[in-house]
Amino acid sequence: MFLVIHGGAGTITRAKMTPEKEKAYRDELNSALDAGYAVLKKGGAALDAVEASVVFMEDSPWFNAGKGAVFTHEGRNEMDASIMDGGTRRAGAVGAVTTIKNPIRGARAVMERSKHVLLVGPGADAFAKSVGLEIVDPSYFKTERRYQELQDELKKERQGFDHGTVGAVALDMNGNLAAATSTGGKTNKLTGRIGDTPIIGAGTYADNRTCAVSATGDGEYFIRGVASYDIAALKQYKGMGIKQAAEEVLGRLKADGGTGGVIVLDRDGNFTMSFTTEGMYRGYVGDDGIKKTFIYGDESETAKTK
Repeated sequence: MFLVIHGGAGTITRAKMTPEKEKAYRDELNSALDAGYAVLKKGGAALDAVEASVVFMEDSPWFNAGKGAVFTHEGRNEMDASIMDGGTRRAGAVGAVTTIKNPIRGARAVMERSKHVLLVGPGADAFAKSVGLEIVDPSYFKTERRYQELQDELKKERQGFDHGTVGAVALDMNGNLAAATSTGGKTNKLTGRIGDTPIIGAGTYADNRTCAVSATGDGEYFIRGVASYDIAALKQYKGMGIKQAAEEVLGRLKADGGTGGVIVLDRDGNFTMSFTTEGMYRGYVGDDGIKKTFIYGDESETAKTK
């Protein structure tokens, strides 16, 4: 069993990080790993594990998902999420939701309790309410830190950009893979904008025959490049290892002008945490229960990255 998570990629450098902030992020990453690993350790499904990790990160104000979601140009919080089961290749997603406390749970409900793959906007919020998910007032998502980021962006004072999506990929005891991704999108985005996160094959993909992928980055480029599926396709049809496939796809996107990162895991426990930005919040835990977390681009990852 194995679990890999990410908390977004971007201009993440030591120069921009205080010791207190770095500790807070590492603590949150470790707790997110604990949430998912607890499921796997009990023999639970990969699908439940990725949901648990992402729910933790959605509840944390440190990440751009759920409680920590960024603001649109109009000062709203609109969130996207998706989840996919590698064993059945069933998937569910929500986009531009404003009242679902945990969008990833909304995505799973769409997969399991509707005939659809993607619901967006008020329809998605209403569906989540109808199936008994926790609904909150939109003010729940408004944090001062994210509001200030919008003001900085509006004034063109913000330097750099963090691709603040969260995600998880997992392999359970039965050899099944799953992937989940959740985000608040981009600061100052237009109302109604949907990125790659809820697009199956762009921001999220899982197939036991290949791998599970969760992406973070310039969503428009990941959509155009069908990035997550492209990684799986390179493995399936060209026999590439997942690290090589991930780097090839990210390289193509960067050549077009888009940056970001991916976490990828296959049924043999091979995984990679690849990115083309200065850093990416990330971590993993395997059968031995030892957790490893990373933030910066120059941190050594003693990982199985075939």
